[in-house]
Formats: sequence, C-alpha cells, structure tokens
Amino acid sequence: HVQLVESGGGSVQAGGSLRLSCVTSGDTFSSYYMAWFRQAPGKEREGVAAIDTAGSATYTYAVQGRFTISKDNAKNTLYLQMNSLKPEDSAMYYCAADAVVTQDPLLTDEYDYWGQGTQVTVS
Repeated sequence: HVQLVESGGGSVQAGGSLRLSCVTSGDTFSSYYMAWFRQAPGKEREGVAAIDTAGSATYTYAVQGRFTISKDNAKNTLYLQMNSLKPEDSAMYYCAADAVVTQDPLLTDEYDYWGQGTQVTVS
C-alpha cells in the first residue's frame, strides 16, 4: 500500500510561482509512475503532468513551458514546479501513483493511489 501526502499549495498572484511536493511511503517509489492532477470546482479532475520510472515527463498542453515535474528517489518525493501561474490554474492539486500505466499517463483511471490534495489559488 502506498500513501501520498501533498504540500506546498497556497495563494499567489498571477505570474507567481509555487512548488508542490508529494512525499510517498514505502520503498517502491522509484518503480512507480507518478503524476499530478488538478480539480477545480465544478470540473472534472484532469491530468497536469506525469513522470515515468526513467524520468521522462508528459504535460498537458495548458501547462507546457510553465510547469516542471520531477522526482527525488532518495527522498521518495515528487515535485511540481509551477511558474507563470494564471487564475485558471487555481484548483486542488493531487498526486497519484501506480506501478503500471497502460495507456495515457494523464488519465485518472491509470492510478490506484492518491493523495488528499493541496489547494492552489491564483488571483
């Protein structure tokens, strides 16, 4: 069983930056696909960025060039560096993990393990 705990959310002005962190339990972090999702009120949860076991990243178009996903296997921690934030980036951000991704790493159905979320508000 994998436990995920996000942190780093907050309120920021448009154009600002935030770095989200997701600490995972267990010793299998390096062998898991990891991803960040977000969900705004009244909207479906959407994939933001994902990183595979080799460190290759995938981004949704809306955040390309502004967000960077990374991970530190020694610290069992996933990061999301968010720059040039826009009001439309406001949402609850969740990290997710799974040992296998069969189709699209930005689909919610690909992941069995989820954190509780951290709120990001951009004004």
